[in-house]
Amino acid sequence: MSDPRITSSIFTRGAVDLSALRTPAPAPARPATPAQHPGAPTGVPGGPAGAGGSVIDVTEATIQSDVLERSLNAPVIVFFGAAGYPESDQFAPVLERQAAEGGGAWTLARVDVQESPRIAQMFQVQGIPTVYALFGGRPVDAFSGVVPEAQLRQWIQRVLQAAGVTVEAAGDPRLDEADDALMSGDLDAAEQAYRKILAETPADAAAEAGLAQVGLARRVAGADPQAALAAAEAAPDDVEAQLLAADVEVLSGLAEAAYARLVAVVRRTAGPDREKARQHLVSLFTVAGPDDPAVASARRALASALF
Repeated sequence: MSDPRITSSIFTRGAVDLSALRTPAPAPARPATPAQHPGAPTGVPGGPAGAGGSVIDVTEATIQSDVLERSLNAPVIVFFGAAGYPESDQFAPVLERQAAEGGGAWTLARVDVQESPRIAQMFQVQGIPTVYALFGGRPVDAFSGVVPEAQLRQWIQRVLQAAGVTVEAAGDPRLDEADDALMSGDLDAAEQAYRKILAETPADAAAEAGLAQVGLARRVAGADPQAALAAAEAAPDDVEAQLLAADVEVLSGLAEAAYARLVAVVRRTAGPDREKARQHLVSLFTVAGPDDPAVASARRALASALF
């Protein structure tokens, strides 16, 4: 998500002001509501609450206890929506699923803006869906609109970290599916799954590594490891033989040897051959991931070879 947060400057009083709710006011005329479409998710405001109290419906009568007071002890994420509005119907189940994954570490409070318009006014809601995070009785972060579930998960993790709540990050089922396809040898399905993740969450390191592994698996398919290494040893100037040997070494757990092999190719070649070796080496770095110490060392060696 491109920084969905709303800056704290909108909270001019430092905390949510409940004074407007102390004296009930006549409900304003209710706007026309689009007809609930068949098969719409039940997890919109007013739908069934989640198990364990992690999902609750909030009204003007309960916001003090169910949101502000509850947020003194644990984060509360408030979802502003309305049944029958497609984006609201689409996003509510995603939030509810995340609340269930949270195992009670935080509470999802659903507000129907048509039933409780003054709560929406209090939070300065401009459109639906809108999501606020509260902790310590104060709003700490917010965003509006629909975001991909992976980005929502990351946002929730940041909220929890800011509140000092330590929870084990839930696994991404999309990555599990892609990894299962890779492990089973269904490279086409794995590639499609990893690319879908990257379309939804650009620069996802795990998906990038998975996609690089797909490429690696395709390159070595049908190759004889011992023959590939012997061919590279016999023909040090054969760039293709060196690239295949490096792939075999990575798959054999000899990544550092593979990196050194390709850095040496970069040093002794020029033009298209040199660039091909460089790109191949970078793809092998991606397989390992950016935090691998061997990758950091090899990157320095590559930079020295190039410049």
